[in-house]
Amino acid sequence: MADHLDHSSTSNDASADSKAEENSQDNKLHFSEDEEFLITRMYNLVGERWSLIAGRIPGRTAEEIEKYWNTRYSTSQ
Repeated sequence: MADHLDHSSTSNDASADSKAEENSQDNKLHFSEDEEFLITRMYNLVGERWSLIAGRIPGRTAEEIEKYWNTRYSTSQ
């Protein structure tokens, strides 16, 4: 019987971990106004050189910058 409880607890923990990971990814994609301004300005200067832009924003990766840009400014609608 205790073995059954351990499995349900582990299942719930795994579910909570995956939800927490999804939330942290969503939070990471939230950019401040300063970051948005800098991304736009850098994009106008250097184009799609995401790693160069990310190098100017501490804690951001090139992939995050590119995903942000493509989500926000995608022309394929």
